[in-house]
Formats: sequence, structure tokens, C-alpha cells
Amino acid sequence: MHVTINGEERTFDEALTVEKLLSRIGLDARKVAVERNLEIVPKSQYAEVPVGDGDKLEIVHFIGGGAAADAGDGFEVAGKQYWSRLLVGTGKYKDFEETARAIGASGAEIVTVAVRRVNVTDPGQPMLVDYVDPKTYTYLPNTAGCFTADEAVRTLRLAREAGGWDLVKLEVLGDQKTLYPNMPETISAAETLINEGFKVMVYCNDDPIAAKRLEDMGCVAIMPLGSLIGSGLGIMNPINIALIKESISVPVLVDAGVGTASDAAVAMELGCDGVLMNTAIAKAEDPIKMARAMKLAVEAGRLAYLAGRMPKKRYADPSSPLAGLI
Repeated sequence: MHVTINGEERTFDEALTVEKLLSRIGLDARKVAVERNLEIVPKSQYAEVPVGDGDKLEIVHFIGGGAAADAGDGFEVAGKQYWSRLLVGTGKYKDFEETARAIGASGAEIVTVAVRRVNVTDPGQPMLVDYVDPKTYTYLPNTAGCFTADEAVRTLRLAREAGGWDLVKLEVLGDQKTLYPNMPETISAAETLINEGFKVMVYCNDDPIAAKRLEDMGCVAIMPLGSLIGSGLGIMNPINIALIKESISVPVLVDAGVGTASDAAVAMELGCDGVLMNTAIAKAEDPIKMARAMKLAVEAGRLAYLAGRMPKKRYADPSSPLAGLI
């Protein structure tokens, strides 16, 4: 029997069910999702669904794409309360051990994960779930690398099958150079996913009108870019970010472009509900220290926003009283 698994031809000398095939190639059925001939196989049916000659299978898992912070000024998304306003990605670290240490230092409770093919040639390779426990952290499957609505929807259907989560991060990209969001495709994908019961947190451009439309469709969080993904340029358009926050009732989280702690503080001082970042931590010279810095920056920016900054003035105003001056 000839089967294509994740694009590779494999031959088996007996009839197999999905469950037996996973066992044969050394994969833990609890950690993966399986698509057979473009149809997702529910985990409950692995033991019954046969694998036939000529079948094409996709087997995926979560890859790198916190312990809860102290209770305090949290925010709510999709009906669940979170105390850390810092969300972090899990990609670009040197290994899973560093990933886990950085997430712990960040205090994040929500971590984004990409959905990728399992390495069926070496199924014994470690997986993210072995280092970052999905029972401790909220996994937020994302559609990194998807350039069409169909690709994004297919990816998140597999993600839900793999882990059972319906809270997802949608991003549909426009081109490889800028990774800027393709808004027509994003809106199309969001509509399909919401109709299928997904709770969609959506990466979008910094356009208040587009952001409002996504909220009206039913997205549970709006995630405008601060600047281009992975650029480290910081918040390029703070006025639009503030306008989005003013007009949106669901959480607004800056996504993409943060380079250092001051960028995270700026986003929070604008009133945003949180910040999502990956490269700024993972590619720092010391990711663990930077994760800690980002945690403190988000907390400081939030506190500054709640405190209310002093008004800006054109001229100096002495801080010491003039009465009694010698």
C-alpha cells in the first residue's frame, strides 16, 4: 500500500487504520492532528478510519512560531480572564528549552503557536508541548505563513482538531516582503471561521474603519500592527492605534513591530489592552532578560495609562514654588 504523508511517499505491507499508522511511524496520537485526502479525521475515529492505497495524509503539530502573572489589572478575551497583558510567540528561539525559559520570564499566559507538518522521518524529535504545557498556558494557534483565506481556514481547522482550541489568531498576509495583512482575504477568512464557531483574534492593518468592521463581524480581539512583523521599528502610527482603541469595545492588542521595552510601554500608554511579540524577545542578545524587561514595560505602560500623564506644555513650568524665594 502506497501512502503520501506530509508530501513523502511511504509504503506499508498491510492495511492500517489512522491509529495504527501513527503507531507504526512512532507518533503519539494525542499530540497531532490528521487530515486524510483534505478531510480532517476526528481523534475519536482514529481507530476506525482506514488508510487506503493512494491516500494523502497531512499530520501536523504545534511548533514555536507562562506561568500566570500576579492577579491585578487583567483583561478579558472571549469570556476568559487573563492577568498578563503580554502575549508572546514561541518561534525563533535556539531550542525549546530557551523557549520555555523565556516564556516563564515574560509572565505570559497566552502563547502563539504555528501549525506545521510533523517530521515523519524522525518522529522522536521533541515537540513544543513537551516543554510548554498547554494545560498551563493558553495556546493560541495562528496562521503564520498563510497568504489566502482558504489556507488560513484549513490551518485553523487542523489546529482545532489537534488541540481542541477554538480561540485562534488569524493572519492572512499580502506579500513575502512586508508580511502586511491582506485585508480582503482576512475578512473572508474571519467570516468563515466565525460561522464555524471559532473565536477569532485578528491581525490587521492600523485602519480604524477596517478594525471596526472586524469587530462588527464578531472578532473577539483586534490586533493592529505596530510596524512590520519582525522589523523592530516600534509603533509607527500611534495616532491610528489610539483611534482604533477609542472606537473598539473588544480588546485591542498591538501585534508586530515591537523591538524593545520602550516600544511595549508606548503601546500600553496608548491604552491598548495588551501587546503580542516574538522576535523582540527571541532575537535579543539575552532572550531571558529581554522577556523580563518586556513584562515590566507592559506593566509600567499600563500603570502610566491608568495614572494619566501630565498635559504637554509649550513653555517651562517650575516644579518648586516661587513663594518665599530668597
